[in-house]
Amino acid sequence: MQRYDPDRRRLAIALSGLAGFVDAVGFLSANGYFVSFMSGNSTRLGVALSTGSRAALIPALLIAGFVCGVTLGALLALGVGSRRKPVILGTVAFLLLIGATARALGNEPIMAAALVLAMGVTNNTFQRGGEVTVGLTYMTGALVRLGQGLALRIAGKAEAGWIQWGLLWAGLLIGAVLGAFFQSQWPLGCLWIAAAWAGMMTLAAIRLPAES
Repeated sequence: MQRYDPDRRRLAIALSGLAGFVDAVGFLSANGYFVSFMSGNSTRLGVALSTGSRAALIPALLIAGFVCGVTLGALLALGVGSRRKPVILGTVAFLLLIGATARALGNEPIMAAALVLAMGVTNNTFQRGGEVTVGLTYMTGALVRLGQGLALRIAGKAEAGWIQWGLLWAGLLIGAVLGAFFQSQWPLGCLWIAAAWAGMMTLAAIRLPAES
């Protein structure tokens, strides 16, 4: 986060909020499974496998879908070069529209597939040299960086901008709160909000200067 300019930092925080929103909706819609937090799904997969439960199929499919989404996003990023952010986020918006439409039609499996693909694609938004520099759908790394920055601050050696990792986490938390609220109050409309959110992020990314 420290390496990016303020506009890109704000974009990252807003996108982590989108990830939290979508994951909360998916979690509440899919019996406690996640569409972006694959560590949680991996734990559920391991528990199910240890007990021989048929429930292992669901987290396994979600993890596979997420990997497919990351792969799709990486291929798009390789193909479009310097304008990868608008292309990646436009794809995310399109997939969320599919998810919203599937929910409106009562097709929960297609909805879940679209959401998990969208979250996988999202993680290709911030990268350098083909490597992800800011994880947008998982916050363990951000909290580690926040703790490291706090330690350096206590030792009087803090680098400027370390608090941005805390803001990234806060973005996901606020998004999750909003997602849970709209899921409970407007279940058939919350994914349209997510798609519109991604659309606005696409427009914001278009306004950013191209990067290598």
